[in-house]
Amino acid sequence: MFGSNILEVAIGIIFVYILVSTICTAVREGIESRFKTRAAYLEQGIRQLLHDLDGNGLAAALYQHPLINGLFNGSYVAGKQTTDPDLLSKGGDLPSYIPAKNFAMALMDIAANGAPTNANNSSAGAAVINLETMRNNVAAMDNLPVQRILLNAIDNAQGDLNKAQKNIEDWFNSGMDRVSGWYKRSTQWIIFWIALAVTVLLNVNTISIVKYLSQNDTARKIVVERASVISKDSTFKNKDYNSAKTELNDLKLPIGWDGSLAAAELNSKAPFGFWNGLLGPLLGWLLTAFAATLGAPFWFDMLNKVMIIRSTVKPHEKSGEEASRDPQKPQPQVVYINPAPQPTTGVIPAETNTTEPDGCEADPIQLTNDEDLPASKGGM
Repeated sequence: MFGSNILEVAIGIIFVYILVSTICTAVREGIESRFKTRAAYLEQGIRQLLHDLDGNGLAAALYQHPLINGLFNGSYVAGKQTTDPDLLSKGGDLPSYIPAKNFAMALMDIAANGAPTNANNSSAGAAVINLETMRNNVAAMDNLPVQRILLNAIDNAQGDLNKAQKNIEDWFNSGMDRVSGWYKRSTQWIIFWIALAVTVLLNVNTISIVKYLSQNDTARKIVVERASVISKDSTFKNKDYNSAKTELNDLKLPIGWDGSLAAAELNSKAPFGFWNGLLGPLLGWLLTAFAATLGAPFWFDMLNKVMIIRSTVKPHEKSGEEASRDPQKPQPQVVYINPAPQPTTGVIPAETNTTEPDGCEADPIQLTNDEDLPASKGGM
């Protein structure tokens, strides 16, 4: 049972990590909706991609183009000029996502017809967007790095306008990979600080939970049964804040500062000291915070894997280490019955330790005297 207990404690901890990660993700999304950091990171990435760090040239023209301007409300306002955006940069009303096709088509139109939208480039008399028009008018963009990139995309297209557009889209997507890396790193840091705050406010101490589950069979069984149900629900990792918070409270674990029975039971067994009062809780909170940065999808997949391992270990422990038996017919038991004692007269006792070829010992034989034999009749 030792092995299954460890697995069940691990299942309980993973389940707690799923709930804490869900809570932290919900808080992060709330902060994102307030600051719109994705939009700020995207705008910063486009300014660097178009070599317009101050946002007053080609980047502004791109955001003001109808293909891009229709993705957000309001007007374009350049963000703070910096090489790397802040963790909580504000994106204002700018879009959080720009399709690569919109970016490429807007940039091709700017190259062919100029940046500002006016009556000349918005009427039927506007220049047709083709490779020749783009190549002849690309110098009007007044942005040498982007001019060279567009000329390269046009020349590599070998007369195919769609191929040129695809080349520009690939260039945009490669630049957005860098922006995604920025946002992912900043999100991990933000979620870590959110997770640390959540674990302290809710007192989600990994060490205390492990100790409680390892000592309380009933609580461990309840948590494992609930985790088993949740592992079959693939949508649970996308739950909102309230659902995850309610689920965490229903586990009845030593979580929170409300003086629950579980927490009181743990605290009463150990005197207050440096470990119990400071180092232990701090280490437990840090473990929970680091685990939450991995995200609910990661721990949800881990829960399913541990559940599979437990399903293979549990039946083995129930059956025990019994030797295999072949289904054979029961062999009949041979019972040897000693003959009744005979008179000693004329009895030749059987030799002891007699070894017969078949391995059997001969029983005593009573011989008949000649005079006691009946008379013979007839003959040959």
